Amino acid sequence: MAKEDYYSLLGINRNSSEADIKKAYRRLAMKYHPDRNAGDKEAEKKFKTINEAYEVLTDPQKRRAYDAYGHAGVDQSAAGAYHAKDGNFSDIFDDIFGDIFGRATGHASRSGRAVYKGSDLSYTLELSLEEAVRGTEVKIRVPTRVACGACKGSGSKDGAEPTMCRTCGGNGQVRIQQGFFSIQQTCPACRGKGKVITDHCRKCGGNGLVNEEKTLSVKVPAGIDTGDRIRLAGEGEAGPNSGPCGDLYVQIQVREHNIFQRDGIHIYCEVPINFTTAALGGEIEVPTLDGRVKLKIPIETQTGKLFRVRGRGIRSVRNDGPGDLLCKVIVETPVNLDKNQRNILKQLEESMGGQPQKYNPQTSSWLQRVKNFFEEMKF
Repeated sequence: MAKEDYYSLLGINRNSSEADIKKAYRRLAMKYHPDRNAGDKEAEKKFKTINEAYEVLTDPQKRRAYDAYGHAGVDQSAAGAYHAKDGNFSDIFDDIFGDIFGRATGHASRSGRAVYKGSDLSYTLELSLEEAVRGTEVKIRVPTRVACGACKGSGSKDGAEPTMCRTCGGNGQVRIQQGFFSIQQTCPACRGKGKVITDHCRKCGGNGLVNEEKTLSVKVPAGIDTGDRIRLAGEGEAGPNSGPCGDLYVQIQVREHNIFQRDGIHIYCEVPINFTTAALGGEIEVPTLDGRVKLKIPIETQTGKLFRVRGRGIRSVRNDGPGDLLCKVIVETPVNLDKNQRNILKQLEESMGGQPQKYNPQTSSWLQRVKNFFEEMKF
């Protein structure tokens, strides 16, 4: 009798990903597992065949052979497929559902005790704009938890070896049977450690970890910005049972600058200019992050005009080309005028002869729009 196509058997197509294969297998395994179909020979047979299909299609080499030659390409290797997955329903949970619910760290120590990775830490590092733009190296002090030196991380007084937990037999995990489900969870007696401490270390209270503040050197790359973070691998908290340390994430916060505002690789600044320079034009000096540059102001420059100085911005952390400096000019009205100066301004106004269209086009345009607005409101 010809075997059913593995893809059809699982209800998937030939382009399905491994995740799709697992999802389809999980659904069918729960439906046809012998624990849920006691005495049903057809269900047991179906369960064996979907296990064969799963074994073949999740093995890249077997899958290529099957796609090329069909069942003839994998019959020899697939013959024992059921035995790899056969057993009680908990085996399926360990293999298929484990990637969903997760395990402590995916491995255990040589002693059989569950090994956990230490917690990751976060540290906010404030920098000036100049430090962020040019890069720097800073020392930081970080509070963390490290292995206790008195007990060498065991949690037991004088480093004595803890006794094996009788509840879990040293595995750190226990199985609870709920109907046809067999669920693995952390042992409540030893809390996953696999061993029980009878005489606790006084320094760490039996935790195996103590609080400590350590000094680290952080290299800040040029061009970094607020919201970026630097990962220092293995500089987080130590893991229980001599597990690996977590990581330290340094969050960057750039302080506000009293002249410049940053937008990515560009920087902005407002530059006040006097009334005469705005009207007659001229040349002024403006600051940049690496010195001063000359900026030409054309005649009749209006307030709010934006001038671009190319290449005077910031290089990103990817070392792309530099951004630009954008200068927004603000025309400043003169203050503290004496009588003679006020008379000069009055003479200037009189010389314009009341011709706003010619000398103040923006004012004239605005007044016209206001006039139109009130006319449209008339009923």
